[in-house]
Amino acid sequence: MPLTVLSQSQLRSLLLSLNRDEIIGLQRSLAEALRDYSTGSQDQGCSASYQPQRTAITRKNGCTTLFMPATTGQTIGIKMISLQDGGTAGCAAGGGHEIPPGEKTASRSRTGLRNSMSSVSSDASDQSTSSHEDNEKGSISSSSLVSGTVNQQPVTSGLSETMGAWPGAGTRDTSPQGSITLLNAESLPFGLINAHELTAFRTALVALMIFNKRKKVKTITVFGAGKQAYWHIRLALILRGSEIKKVNIMNRSFERSAELLRDIYSPSNASWRGDVKFTAVSSDFVEYNRLLHAAILKSDAIFCCTPSIEPLFPAEFLTSRDGRQKGRLVSAIGSYKPHMTELHPDILRDEVNVGAPHRHFHKHTKRSGVVVVDSLDAAFKEAGEIIQAEIKAHQAVELGELLMVREASRQATEDDGEEDKKLREWVERGNVIYKSVGLGLMDLVAGGDLVRLARERNVGTTIEDF
Repeated sequence: MPLTVLSQSQLRSLLLSLNRDEIIGLQRSLAEALRDYSTGSQDQGCSASYQPQRTAITRKNGCTTLFMPATTGQTIGIKMISLQDGGTAGCAAGGGHEIPPGEKTASRSRTGLRNSMSSVSSDASDQSTSSHEDNEKGSISSSSLVSGTVNQQPVTSGLSETMGAWPGAGTRDTSPQGSITLLNAESLPFGLINAHELTAFRTALVALMIFNKRKKVKTITVFGAGKQAYWHIRLALILRGSEIKKVNIMNRSFERSAELLRDIYSPSNASWRGDVKFTAVSSDFVEYNRLLHAAILKSDAIFCCTPSIEPLFPAEFLTSRDGRQKGRLVSAIGSYKPHMTELHPDILRDEVNVGAPHRHFHKHTKRSGVVVVDSLDAAFKEAGEIIQAEIKAHQAVELGELLMVREASRQATEDDGEEDKKLREWVERGNVIYKSVGLGLMDLVAGGDLVRLARERNVGTTIEDF
C-alpha cells in the first residue's frame, strides 16, 4: 500500500495551488460528511454515534495535546495536535457539561431542528437597504482609512515570502503543531500529513459553508492575523471576491497585522486579492475602540480567529438597537476550552432568549433562538461561549442539520417546503452565530481528498510499499 507524506511546505504549496472549483469540491465533501454526522444513524459511517471519543492531555510544561480520532466508515484516522497554552497538567476527555441523551437525540433529528428554530421567521432578514447602512455616523468611511493600512499608517515595504499565513522568526504563532494519520478500510496507512496548515484550512473551509449562502457579504471583519485569519480571508475572496468590497483586520499585535497586510498585497496574491480594500487596526491604537465599534456595525460577516480568554468586543455592539439593525454571520472558531471565549456570553444569551421582553424597533433582526455548532457533543464540553452562556441543547443546532434541510427539501411536502423556506431565509439574511471547536472527521475527509490531489500533481513524498 503506497503511503503519501505531506510535509508542512508541501501541503502549503498544494493548498496555495487550489483553484475555485477544487476548493468547492473539497467543501462539498466536508458538507456531505457533516450532514451524515448529524443523521444520528450508524448506517452512515460519518455519523456522530459512530465516532470515537476525543481526549486531551496537558503536560507539566503547559502544552496541551488533543487526540482526535475519526472514521468515515471507509477510512479511519487520528489527528494529534499540540498547543502551548499554559494549561494545568492532567488528562481529560472533555470539560463542560454533558447533554442529556434524550435531548441529544432530539437535537439531531429533523423534528428537533424545527423545534429548536421555532422562532425563526421569514422576515428575520438583513435590513441591507435601511438608512443605517448609509449612515456615516460611527462608521469607517471610504475616505477615513486608505487601502493597506495598519492604524491608519500605510504598509508599503518589507514584503515577506511567507504568503500571509506563516509569520517570520520571533513572531507569535498560535497555530497548533502535529500530524494526521490516515488509514484505509483494511487499516493500511495511506497518508501522513503535517497538521499545522490543514487545521486552519479545513476550519475556514467549514466556516465558509454558511458564508457561501449569505445574500450580502460586502464588508467582513476578521479578528486575528495568523493562519486562521489568513485562510478565512483567502477562501472568502476566492469564493465570493467579486461581492466583497472591504476587509477589516483586528489584531492586538501591530507587527502581525502589518506582516499579514504586506503578504496580502504581494504580487503573488493579486489573483485572489482583487480590488478589495484592506484595513488593519491593532488594539494598541488610540482610536481602536471607536474603529472596532464602527467595523462591527458595518460588517456583514465577522470571523473570530483567536485563542482569546476574554471577549473580543463588548456584547452591546451586537445586542443594542444599532447592532440589531441588520443580520450578520458571526463565526467563532478560535477558543477551544471552557474558560476561553471570543464572543461575550451575552451575545449568545440574547440570540437564544426569544421570549425576553424588549422594545420593538422598526427595523431590527429578530432573534433566531439558536446557536449553530459543528458538534453538539464537543461544543457542550469545550466551547467557552456555549458553556459560559449556559446554552441548552434545544438552543443549539449542528451545521450538519442545516445542511440536511437542503437535502430533505427535495422530497418535502408543501407545508415542509414553507418551513424550509423560512430556514433558508434565516441562513441567507438573518442573524447566524456559529461556534466551532473542530472535529477529527473534518481532518479525515479533507486530508483524504488532499492526498488524492497530491498524488495527481506529484506533490509530497510517496513510499510505494509501506
